[in-house]
Amino acid sequence: SQEDDMNKTEMAMKLAKKTGLSQGKSAEILDSLFSAHPRKGIIAIALDAGEKVTIPGFGTFATKSRGARQGRNPATGATIMIPAKNYVHFKPGKTLRERVEK
Repeated sequence: SQEDDMNKTEMAMKLAKKTGLSQGKSAEILDSLFSAHPRKGIIAIALDAGEKVTIPGFGTFATKSRGARQGRNPATGATIMIPAKNYVHFKPGKTLRERVEK
């Protein structure tokens, strides 16, 4: 449920507690890594450049592309062309996968 989801503020609090950093500095670190805003976020910048970001044991962030294809408008039944697009892909690492599977 959404009530059990961790948000960025809570993550910053936990990071601060684990590392002894201030909560503000912890939030700054999280933004530096995960921001999706233009020209921000280390991971997003690497993905923009076509690079993969691998965190051993945790997983790999990468981009994939899906080619243009034919589809059907469900409301009208008309055939439509679905344009090609790039998308973000995350593949969990073995250690993370095994931990979650328990």
